[in-house]
Amino acid sequence: MLKNAAVIAAAAVVSALGAGGAVVALDSVYDLPRVSIPFAAPLVSVEEQATASAEPMVETASTTSAAAAITKAKDGHFWAEATVEGRHVRFLVDTGATTVALTAVDAKRLGIDASRLDYSHPVKTAAGEIRAALVELDYVSVAGARVEKVQALVMEKGLETSLLGMSYLGRLSRLEATPDSMILRS
Repeated sequence: MLKNAAVIAAAAVVSALGAGGAVVALDSVYDLPRVSIPFAAPLVSVEEQATASAEPMVETASTTSAAAAITKAKDGHFWAEATVEGRHVRFLVDTGATTVALTAVDAKRLGIDASRLDYSHPVKTAAGEIRAALVELDYVSVAGARVEKVQALVMEKGLETSLLGMSYLGRLSRLEATPDSMILRS
């Protein structure tokens, strides 16, 4: 019985790893878990989620706990409005992304000088291999779920939206996904 359960669990893991959407991988630099589930959506606190309507929601921090919920958007993704070093950045939540990945436009808005970056890191994406520069962000906060010293990649080109990957998500104390929401706890 346990042997059958182990075989089923292994098949589920292999299936999940092969089902990726927009995946960013830098396996030679990071040894983070990879789960390829496409995510994205606006944010509400856990308390507000129970009374939420089907309309898009805005980011709010929970006043009673450090938990926050991201509700699935109409496009089927989870989108996170994050504060990065004091500025707002909209991220597609992507547990299949090994690291946080920034578009060149978002990096510039954060004050990162693209001309001084070293784009020597090859990155595999759904669209093929591109080059990226490794940076460290002082902090990333999503509805109060704040993580300090977050490794990120600035993509030289080819990325349409920034990705909130495992270099942030993997450092949360808890990450729970349901069919309609994602709970973040720092």
